[in-house]
Amino acid sequence: MGKITFKPGTMLNPVPAVMVSCGTGKERNIITIAWTGIVNSEPPMTYISVRKERHSHRIIKDTGEFVINLTTEKLAFAADYCGVKSGRDLDKFEALKLTAADSREVSCPSIGQSPVNIECRVTEVKELGTHDMFLAEIVSVSADEALMDETGKLCLEEAGLVAYNHGHYFALQKTPLGRFGFSVMKPKTRKRLDAQKKHNSIQKNRRKR
Repeated sequence: MGKITFKPGTMLNPVPAVMVSCGTGKERNIITIAWTGIVNSEPPMTYISVRKERHSHRIIKDTGEFVINLTTEKLAFAADYCGVKSGRDLDKFEALKLTAADSREVSCPSIGQSPVNIECRVTEVKELGTHDMFLAEIVSVSADEALMDETGKLCLEEAGLVAYNHGHYFALQKTPLGRFGFSVMKPKTRKRLDAQKKHNSIQKNRRKR
């Protein structure tokens, strides 16, 4: 089968659709970002790329802080709204009835309805043309207790996360295609993991009763 060649462009999809909160008081704001990811493990570091003309760009540049709030199916409307509406004109927390929760390590609020809040402190700003990349160290992570199993594992597959793909929001499926290393997994290890998965499922069903 042949392929069609495109001119160079932003064709890496799908990407996360996250809600980034920043600022304090009357200057607090939420901007939806699709260009984000992890860039280092130790220390844990991330980035967001923001257009220079966006209201949040100045806030983040001035404060050096922001929170990445993961987006769920229930938050998809709010995420889209925060991506097209400017914070210069309204308080998005109030407009969308989102909870501005206190963060642990940064001054800007987290979004209470988000299942995971990743607090970040900017270490470097790289000017790239249309966007500036804010490199940041992750200084705190908070997750909903309801997503933790009895072993203390964070079960993000239960959160109903969404991704952004070529102009549309898509729900992520719950059923994994495999776990890291499954292509070389030994039968004994696979059997042990299957047993653990079955046990966790039973415990989860019992908690729902």
